[in-house]
Amino acid sequence: MIPPGSWLGLLGGGQLGRMFCMAAQSMGYRVAVLDPGDESPAGSVADRHIRAHYADRHGLAILAELVAAATTEFENVPAASLEYLGRHARVTPAADSVATAQDRIREKQFLAKNGFAVAPFAVLATDADARSIDPALVPGIVKSARLGYDGKGQIRVDDVARVPVAFAAMGAAPCVLERLVALTCELSVIVARNDRGEAATWPVAENRHRDGILDSSIVPARIAPALAAEARTIALKVAAALDYRGILCVELFVVADGRLLVNEIAPRPHNSGHYTIDACVTSQFEQQVRILADLPLGDTRAHGPAVMVNLLGDIWFDAASGASDAGRREPDWRAVLEVPEAKLHLYGKDEARRGRKMGHVTCVAQTLDQALAAARTIRRQLRLPDDGGL
Repeated sequence: MIPPGSWLGLLGGGQLGRMFCMAAQSMGYRVAVLDPGDESPAGSVADRHIRAHYADRHGLAILAELVAAATTEFENVPAASLEYLGRHARVTPAADSVATAQDRIREKQFLAKNGFAVAPFAVLATDADARSIDPALVPGIVKSARLGYDGKGQIRVDDVARVPVAFAAMGAAPCVLERLVALTCELSVIVARNDRGEAATWPVAENRHRDGILDSSIVPARIAPALAAEARTIALKVAAALDYRGILCVELFVVADGRLLVNEIAPRPHNSGHYTIDACVTSQFEQQVRILADLPLGDTRAHGPAVMVNLLGDIWFDAASGASDAGRREPDWRAVLEVPEAKLHLYGKDEARRGRKMGHVTCVAQTLDQALAAARTIRRQLRLPDDGGL
């Protein structure tokens, strides 16, 4: 066990790291963040901010000398950096697990090889691959193998002739073509797994997206209990197959015939798990600390139903103003907090931009209908365009 008072390390300075820092500090740990930015959500609350790139050996050496253990807050940290840190300190998740999840080709092949149902796909490694695609895979989406998130690095194709065009638009870098499937809804399951193979999941979240970015999460998901149990079982099996240590998000599609398909995996806490801060006995971030410090897993039970609404920088601007300073306004936080069920979380970012994640609001209530009603009220007060499918 790594006792409270010890230093923990974090690669990444975003809002997930900020919430990790807060959870670790509330348990008595000190946190050092390695991130290249001068200012960052995590760096502003950490006990120490090491300003260095994630592959910078000097910065990594400083971190390795200081901390007893280290983790990540996003999946695009170079696996080699995790391998280096692992020679000097405890590291979760392991480099191999991260390397699998940060590459869509490797991820899809891992899932298919281990018997998990996925949407039909093909690997596009060359222009010849893109020109000889099976017509059964369109309409589909060409997705970059690396660095794609929140809808970025994706191009929809409606016929085979568009596939090589999309591949070229991606810079002829390795991609995956994934066939579009008819969805009933999208789900996610957050899994915590430690070195002993002990694992726990939180209630299944039903997720709504807008322009490829998570808009809201509804917990518990409005699906049959048997399907929710199956989703949690699949997520646990994915974590076991990876021999994963840490917090893992498994995203799933519910298709029209009722089957579950694994969409993708994220080797870190996840936006759709933010509700766990206010709605569960143990949050995903506290659990991340517990696993990193080799402490017992916490209880993942929910206090009650919850709805999380993502807050993007768009709400700082009038709809007709574009992104000009003239149209900038501060959201009415007083009105938000007049809703009794609302818990507001802002990420400390100094500049609001359209599409940028600035915070979230979680509504926790005795019933799901009450939580949904509270979330709808907040959406109206913040002038969000509609109810987000709530």
